[in-house]
Amino acid sequence: MAKENAWGYARIAGELKKLGIIVANNTIKKVLIVNGFHPSPWRVRGDWDRFIRLYMETLWATDFFCKDIWTARGKVTFYVLFFIHVGTRRVHIAGATCNPTGPWVEQQARNLVMDLQDRGEKVSYLLRDGDTKFTQAFDEIFKGEGIKVKKLPRESPNLNAFAERFVQTIKDECLRHFVGFGQRHLEFLLREFQDFYNTVRPHQGIANRTIGNIIPFPTQTAPPRLEDVQCEAKLGGLLRHYSRKAA
Repeated sequence: MAKENAWGYARIAGELKKLGIIVANNTIKKVLIVNGFHPSPWRVRGDWDRFIRLYMETLWATDFFCKDIWTARGKVTFYVLFFIHVGTRRVHIAGATCNPTGPWVEQQARNLVMDLQDRGEKVSYLLRDGDTKFTQAFDEIFKGEGIKVKKLPRESPNLNAFAERFVQTIKDECLRHFVGFGQRHLEFLLREFQDFYNTVRPHQGIANRTIGNIIPFPTQTAPPRLEDVQCEAKLGGLLRHYSRKAA
């Protein structure tokens, strides 16, 4: 229980009691300490924060999210697989399918690996949850490139917070505003949002800068005049970006 969850000794005592095992709290604390676990319920959180800070620049996370799409067969649920680089927040939307088979998911992994190799990016870890769509063959593709796959405990979305946050963002800022009609329409929406997200959208987690600082903060101290500001829009004005006009 201590290995799979961020529980302290009191919570573990409660779970054991449900199983008909009555153990004193002090005994559980001693067992945790002897086996290298801190008895505090925050031990994983602290260790995890240190892990994230240490590997942030070479750390990726992956997950799925769903979107219902109208097709000739009626409403169909599509599964979208994406990867996110924790250090920069850059997102790679791998693809969408209504049938996320093992071979399909594994091919998306190969595509990402090739893309990272082309960019010359070093990756140390990939975080994923226990979704059964992530097969052993999926893990082996990354391990073959020297990338360690870290499977997260069940019911611990906070440990994959960067991926979870992106899912919330793309749904709130894009997908919930559209009724999808067919796979091509969904893929178009995903491409448009990915481009917006990776280039011009400021991110609070990186001091409100754009990813890669593609649009650096202006050096001028004086605010621009209204006529010097231009707005660029995508998806019918849903996604908007403001910038200074070229001098």
